[in-house]
Amino acid sequence: MKLVLDDIVRFFETLDNASVGTIVQFYSGDAWFKDPFNEVRGIVAIRRVFEHMFETLDRPRFRITESVADPGGAMLLWEFHFGLPDKERCIRGASHLRFDAQGRIAWHRDYWDAAEELYAKLPVLGWVMRRLQRALRTPQPGS
Repeated sequence: MKLVLDDIVRFFETLDNASVGTIVQFYSGDAWFKDPFNEVRGIVAIRRVFEHMFETLDRPRFRITESVADPGGAMLLWEFHFGLPDKERCIRGASHLRFDAQGRIAWHRDYWDAAEELYAKLPVLGWVMRRLQRALRTPQPGS
């Protein structure tokens, strides 16, 4: 069965701790995955990334906001919602996917700004990050 983009979107949007094992239906055996914290190859390692997400975060879930695809790959824009002890968080990012001949994900690269989306929202580190952003921001006329 050749996967279609709707199947992949549904997989990510319904992914939970109980369904992580279904990853084998969506990723090729030697798939490559990279995000700001991980770079791994192989379905076992990719599955471990998702399992770790469910072990360390409260109620992690993806919401795909846009998708664009051609026969060889896709771009997914998403919101990643999760809880931390202090409050609910949302990270916005994108996933670039490349498919194998069966339509399974062979290459998965996540793009999101850890500095803006995560570090800047932490109490002490956030203050430092916001200060650094202000110092490096290009001045605009009239500001």
